[in-house]
Amino acid sequence: MRILFLLLLFISSTILVKAQQTITSSYFEMRTYTVNDGKMPDLIQRFQNHTRTLFNKHGIENVAYFLSEEQPDKQLTFIIGYPSASERDIRWNNFANDPEWKAVAAASEANGKIVQKVDQVFMVWAQGLNSRKVSRPSGIFQLRTYHLLPGKLEAIQTRFRDHTQVLFEKQGLSNYPYWITVEKEGLQPKLVYFIGHQSKDEFKTAFAGFVADPEWIKVRDASEVPGKIVEKVDTVFYIPLPFSPMK
Repeated sequence: MRILFLLLLFISSTILVKAQQTITSSYFEMRTYTVNDGKMPDLIQRFQNHTRTLFNKHGIENVAYFLSEEQPDKQLTFIIGYPSASERDIRWNNFANDPEWKAVAAASEANGKIVQKVDQVFMVWAQGLNSRKVSRPSGIFQLRTYHLLPGKLEAIQTRFRDHTQVLFEKQGLSNYPYWITVEKEGLQPKLVYFIGHQSKDEFKTAFAGFVADPEWIKVRDASEVPGKIVEKVDTVFYIPLPFSPMK
């Protein structure tokens, strides 16, 4: 953990913090890498020095890079973008078969394999939920995944568009991109989004204020008169890496 902390401190001192970028992609892939013991610094350096540039070379957009707040030495999650679903396999295969990437991967794993497991989620933009501006970078992010009841996708997007996003900002929470997952045929899509704040304590205080806000309670109850919308919510806290375009 000390080595990882020093590595992040070094990167922070050498890379200018950017405001949230303008994302141009229409189809997204969120990949979570679980790494072997002691290999996170190697993975971070590989992304910092090589992988992101090679993604750009092959027309893959770098959107976000995060470490798990609870397991910073074990899990790295990143989001990359493509112009379309059909272009995803073409561009990823071009990247994966690039001799430069193969040489980088082999050199980085000379002392042992880095990645133990890869999890993937494919996503498209949520309707009307990505026009809000981020006024300042966040120190902590929460990824929220909403498992919806059948037929409730439009209802949840409407509630966020008309009410929830504004009520988050009322409490000092920043709205980041909102996506809908691309599922296998017949499976209910999920709403996936990030909200952020300066620190975890500030985030928790702000979110508690949102939950207790009488205006939110009124909106929630009114939206669920025709029936409950959300089956369950999964949440994960993330720390942005210094080279993450999304901050």
